[in-house]
Amino acid sequence: MTTAADIMHPGAQWIPATATLDKAAQLMSRLNVGALPISDAAERLCGIITDRDIVVNCVAQGLNPSEMTCGDMAQGTPRWIDAGADVSDVLDEMESHRIKRLPVIKNKKLVGIISEADLAQHLDEHQLAGFVEKVYARR
Repeated sequence: MTTAADIMHPGAQWIPATATLDKAAQLMSRLNVGALPISDAAERLCGIITDRDIVVNCVAQGLNPSEMTCGDMAQGTPRWIDAGADVSDVLDEMESHRIKRLPVIKNKKLVGIISEADLAQHLDEHQLAGFVEKVYARR
């Protein structure tokens, strides 16, 4: 059985909900990633911030990224998967919620993140085609 831990990119890093968007962008640049899980004060997942969120929902709206926080941008119910979950559960979670990045949690701690690139490296063509169709198809 292939698990979430088998296909994830290990070493994902939280950004606190209180951190400003400019700090998030700097951390993304330093880590060479396009998204960061957002943590609350208890280091629990409360959202994900993407580079696109910063550009489209802050900069393009004329807002100041050094004044807005990651928590300001967190929307909806955060989705995650247990490290021991089967890859079919990973796909179900990502497809049913049409998400492209999925934090991986083990013992209530962030241990990694699964992105489209991780899926592309670990899925067969049929699985990958199904993912793309369900996540990117217009509703």
